[in-house]
Amino acid sequence: MMRCAFKMKLKLGCEVEYEKRHRAIWPELVKLLKETGVSEYSIFWDKETNLLFAVQEQAGDSGSQDLGTNPVVKKWWDYMADIMDVNPDNSPVSIPLKEVFYMK
Repeated sequence: MMRCAFKMKLKLGCEVEYEKRHRAIWPELVKLLKETGVSEYSIFWDKETNLLFAVQEQAGDSGSQDLGTNPVVKKWWDYMADIMDVNPDNSPVSIPLKEVFYMK
């Protein structure tokens, strides 16, 4: 099992909407993530910087940010594009983070 972390940027004033959309995350998206080996997926919000910090465990070499060719993921990205910093294809601007410490 591999763990990865990345950060994304939430637009100012969109934290309530972001949480609301994730509370109602689409079952087909959850199913896809699990089928591709993504588990233990958490996203944290830093109020001071409006940064989102995501951590996920994944079986294999790819995680949620590598599913951009899937229609369900593309639809989710389009749905979230109005409240996050995104790339031209509406994928979230996602910056991988290097793990420097882990205690189990």
